Amino acid sequence: MPTSLTDNRAARDAVLARVRKALGKAGDRTAARSGAAAYVAAHDHGPRPTMPADLVLRFLQRAADMESTVERIGDRRDIPAAVTRYLDALELPPALAAQKSHAGVCWPEFADLDWAGAGLAIDVRPTVGNDRLGITGAFCAIAETGTLVVLSGADAPTATVLLPDTHVAILRADRIVGGMEEAFALIRRERGRLPRAVNMISGPSRTGDIEQTIVLGAHGPFRVHIALLG
Repeated sequence: MPTSLTDNRAARDAVLARVRKALGKAGDRTAARSGAAAYVAAHDHGPRPTMPADLVLRFLQRAADMESTVERIGDRRDIPAAVTRYLDALELPPALAAQKSHAGVCWPEFADLDWAGAGLAIDVRPTVGNDRLGITGAFCAIAETGTLVVLSGADAPTATVLLPDTHVAILRADRIVGGMEEAFALIRRERGRLPRAVNMISGPSRTGDIEQTIVLGAHGPFRVHIALLG
């Protein structure tokens, strides 16, 4: 039976409690956690580039630099049609032509959308490794680098981000922050603690290990497309 995020945290807390006991530091850790959070919040940032007032425009520019594609849409109900437009516009080699079968998986938060009405066969489940398309949300995005921030969780299976050939991320424009510092501050403020994994995605997977030639899709998706809401 798969373990839940709550089970993982309970196991971690039990291990850390035994470590603290062995070190003679048993007791309530609430004050220590609060002190650590206050220290992080008060810590000065190092030198950073100046961000423009329009963080959305900056994000669009940097996402394009990272070879992500972006379409802005005005209504959440338009997401399936936007995904269909993106898939229909792809020019794929014959070996990947099956991508246009429009079959894929999505996170539970998008289960209510009319995928079938847009001609898409989308299953609401984690990928099992052979899905060509993965549709996910994003916790936030970083304007400075054009980066998506995706947090792991019971309703946010990380494999759907990493395994399919094509990753389509749904991002709200009001969730774009200036830099990495603001992204981690937002996680602490809204989640209280870091999840098991924080994935930062700047365009398609790539490597330059072989003869310094950039190859896309080496360790993850060949394509990253962002549907920007708002």
